[in-house]
Amino acid sequence: MISDNPIDVAVIGVGAFGRNHARVYHELMQEGHPVRLAAVVDQNTARADEIASQYGARAFGSVEQMIATRGEIQAASVTVPTVHHLKVARTLMEAGVDVLIEKPLAVSLQEADELVGIAQNSSRIAQVGHLERFNPAVRATLPYLTRPMFFEVHRLSVFTPRALDVDVVLDLMIHDLDIVLAFVDSPVKEIRAVGLPILSGKVDIANVRMEFESGCVANLTASRVSTERVRKLRFFQPGQYISIDYGRQDVLVFSVGAGQKDGGQPSVNPQIGVTKPPVAAEEPLRAELKAFLDSVARRTRPLVSLEEGRRALALARNVIRAIEEHASNVQLHHLT
Repeated sequence: MISDNPIDVAVIGVGAFGRNHARVYHELMQEGHPVRLAAVVDQNTARADEIASQYGARAFGSVEQMIATRGEIQAASVTVPTVHHLKVARTLMEAGVDVLIEKPLAVSLQEADELVGIAQNSSRIAQVGHLERFNPAVRATLPYLTRPMFFEVHRLSVFTPRALDVDVVLDLMIHDLDIVLAFVDSPVKEIRAVGLPILSGKVDIANVRMEFESGCVANLTASRVSTERVRKLRFFQPGQYISIDYGRQDVLVFSVGAGQKDGGQPSVNPQIGVTKPPVAAEEPLRAELKAFLDSVARRTRPLVSLEEGRRALALARNVIRAIEEHASNVQLHHLT
């Protein structure tokens, strides 16, 4: 941070996601960071009152009411359901408020493009909440990237009644689509996918195989109907295999021909060096909100821009389209 003047922030929507944003903003304030949780907004006014009372903020039933009453709000987390992202973020940005918009950025590419245009025209800082970009294990992996050629990714969760306004691709898989896109940095050439609704009216489990122009292949599985929680990404590149455990914030690097290095981990094969990069453990949401506030204070491009959020959304939409095509081809009529 470059300023000691606190940034007045608001959280719009204090359901499952939003209340965590409120909590972290409050914790940062208590630790001396130049931020003040000034307002929370939720159409469920009882919920807004509860969270506001807990963290010493003011509660409002609408964004318009908040802006009219507390015009000094400088930044806000938009954590309402995805269908309301455009309306809420537009109102905020046109009122001069910088925004962090939870993923997925929007329900459609047209709405995502509108958000990009509004941010540009209003000169607002606008970040997308792709949380895993701020996972310390992901950050620790970046220096090891050379030429990833194969990914195996699993993101499995138990069923909960939240986020059922979108399917599992937009709910869970989009995290890993964003990470793979950032790691590979190559256009997608081909997508093959399958998905099924299990406990909800939308696709609850999905698998996709993607091939990139670079020749890299990625297999991703996402499920919100599993009996366990797994969040792992593994990839191979020339001479190396790297394993990331998002949940444990762990990274292991296996290097062929490196032998056993000082400080490395024991290896079954002496020709394979195993290292465990140092990871500074931190709650990813905390790191994300700190980065957002820093961008707001410095007026710099956020670490995850709206354009990158749009890119992940476009790929997710293509995966959904591939799932629908597969369902049609094999006559799974309930998906088409």
